Amino acid sequence: MNPRHIIISRTDSIGDVVLTFPLLGLIKQKYPDIKITFLGQNYTRPVIMACKHVDFFLDWNEMQGHSDNTQITLLRSLEADIILHVFPRKEIAILARKAGIPVRMGSTGRLYHWLNCNKLIRLSRKDSPLHEAQLNILLAEKILGKIQLPAEEMPALYGFNKIEPLPADLSALLDPKRINLILHPKSKGSAREWGSDNFARLVAMLPKEKYRIFVTGTKAEGDLLIQEGFFNNLREITDLTGKMSLEKMISFINAADALIAASTGPLHIAAALGKIALGIYPPIRPMHPGRWAPIGQNASFLVADKECNDCTEGGSCHCMLGITPAHVKQKLEAMVNAIVL
Repeated sequence: MNPRHIIISRTDSIGDVVLTFPLLGLIKQKYPDIKITFLGQNYTRPVIMACKHVDFFLDWNEMQGHSDNTQITLLRSLEADIILHVFPRKEIAILARKAGIPVRMGSTGRLYHWLNCNKLIRLSRKDSPLHEAQLNILLAEKILGKIQLPAEEMPALYGFNKIEPLPADLSALLDPKRINLILHPKSKGSAREWGSDNFARLVAMLPKEKYRIFVTGTKAEGDLLIQEGFFNNLREITDLTGKMSLEKMISFINAADALIAASTGPLHIAAALGKIALGIYPPIRPMHPGRWAPIGQNASFLVADKECNDCTEGGSCHCMLGITPAHVKQKLEAMVNAIVL
């Protein structure tokens, strides 16, 4: 097989998208002339288009506004040889079959893949011990072969380097004499959170002469932090919640030195950019770092070394909240000392 054009279908969130980039890097390594179209959500477009492996972006949100026939015609016009359903979505699987894409790859875990795909990969994400990025690669075994790539080899495959210049007003906020640290306390409900109280206590512990601290998130998350009293008595931080587009957020992370967050998109962006990226995780499957840890040259995580059984149904994770600000400070300091900024 010598494919000329492949569609990667991944219509979920930012972190998931970032962890798909090593797969794209492997595809480009094996097939240097192949064109890659990434079918994704519109809000993830800035992340996707910052990856050098992506040639075209296909907006799933825009496609959904058209009739089935129009969507089928659009897919057919791309003349793709392959579509790989990295994130399974029934309607896309049906459209790809009706569009006559010759090779349609998906996992056996979805009945609609049996009906609409002609290359099936036996793969269960739910009970797998592998990382999400490794599972993404295994889904492409029909064109890549069976590859179990160690996590330490993945950073070189991201290709996440088409970053827009940081606007002057944001660049002026950075301090070249201190470590520019981003805290991203919230997750829009996509992950278990460490808690604004813990982040506030961490800020109070970090030496002001060493760290320039920024807080990021959406405006709604910023409003929630205000309601929770996060900014009370914290005078040495800069609140950037609701003040940056995703494009600017990527550029700001790229210009900063470090980021601390739960398992969120910004954490994976920082890891992919080679920044100090420290994630705070629950030990609950499948949310644990074995599946979702940040992968990067300077990325790491903290997680309680215990089974967590009393918070699997939702809400806060007591094991995660039990990780102290002192633990996080110690880990951050070790990571900072391990590299030259």
